[in-house]
Amino acid sequence: MKSDEPIDLRRFSAPLPLALLGVATVLCLVQPDEGTVNARAAVIPLVAVTALWTLAMYTLRSREWTSRTGPMLTYVAVQQVLAAVLMTQHPIFFVFAVIGFVQAYDLLPPQWAFVSIGATSLMINLIPGGVPDTSERIAIAVASVCLQTFLIGWFGNLSHRFNERSEERRRLVTKLKTVIAENNGLHAQLLTQAREAGIQDERQRMAREIHDTIAQGLTGIVTQLQAADKAREQPDQREWHLEQVRVLAKEGLAAARRSVAALQPAELDEAHLPGAIHDLAQRWSSLQGVPACVEATGDPVPLLTDIEVALFRVAQETLANVAKHAGARKVGLTISYLEDTVMLDVRDDGVGFTVTEHSEPPPGDSDSGFGLNGLRQRLDRVLGTLTIESAPGSGTAINASVPAIRRGGGE
Repeated sequence: MKSDEPIDLRRFSAPLPLALLGVATVLCLVQPDEGTVNARAAVIPLVAVTALWTLAMYTLRSREWTSRTGPMLTYVAVQQVLAAVLMTQHPIFFVFAVIGFVQAYDLLPPQWAFVSIGATSLMINLIPGGVPDTSERIAIAVASVCLQTFLIGWFGNLSHRFNERSEERRRLVTKLKTVIAENNGLHAQLLTQAREAGIQDERQRMAREIHDTIAQGLTGIVTQLQAADKAREQPDQREWHLEQVRVLAKEGLAAARRSVAALQPAELDEAHLPGAIHDLAQRWSSLQGVPACVEATGDPVPLLTDIEVALFRVAQETLANVAKHAGARKVGLTISYLEDTVMLDVRDDGVGFTVTEHSEPPPGDSDSGFGLNGLRQRLDRVLGTLTIESAPGSGTAINASVPAIRRGGGE
């Protein structure tokens, strides 16, 4: 049985009436001072009838049967009559009669359960000792029956209501689990559809971008080259066409870089952010011959794709600038996962530079691709910030800070 399944108490209560009847019968038969052996043996047929009735109407019946009011009213009434007759034969059969207290709220509606408890209390208090013949005994019997009926009925009713609420909560939890499972399925389906639609839209966007910028620029370059070839005998005209080729090539290169910058790095498709930055640093170190150490602190969590891309581009562009301008002997990268913020620090021991507002590295960064201003703009889009600390001869430290917005379950 699974831990979240309710315990079926019927497995334990079903054999209880027969067990109590058996105990009472044994106690009746083993008492040598109570009547003759023949008199005690006379109760055996009555015990057999009671056992068969209990077995047929309760013990062997299904839970659905025992939840029907009509048959259970009949069963309880006949069982109480049989218990009363048995107690007239021997008082020890009150041991069996107390089953009426146990089964009342399990088998009957609350109003009938209270009546059954009252009838059981009357039997137990009146039959073994006989009908009271004095006012004192009558008062004691009435007080005993009333107090017993009230207490057992009251606490039985509380238990019944508690069980009903527990069963209602169990049904509600089961229904909620079903609804959650259905919602998860729909959510996964919607995410899949959204992802496919996003991929298709991105393909169409890139196709338009290439057509409107790179393809047209290449067409213009081809046209200018053809015109320059025709103007071989006109140096000035030919030089003008070649200059147009250079302008178009620079514009096309800038457009290509803008398009590439909008794409998710392939490294993030194969690894989480710390791993992707580590692989980037190792490749950079092998290419530049400069040691690059990467550390990660905190509990790495998957972030929104745009945030991870922004941090990766910071690491990528900063390492490119270090290689071109810093003259560093070593570089350190640290990615820190805090409670609500993720920070990337890149430090080098290179030549450094004077930091001004919107600082860029020294001149010569024209072909770096993105530049620190471009990184600032990228970080702005994800509510991040970029901080630069540097001084001539003291190296450079760049800190990128972004909100720790976790990636959705389907991303």
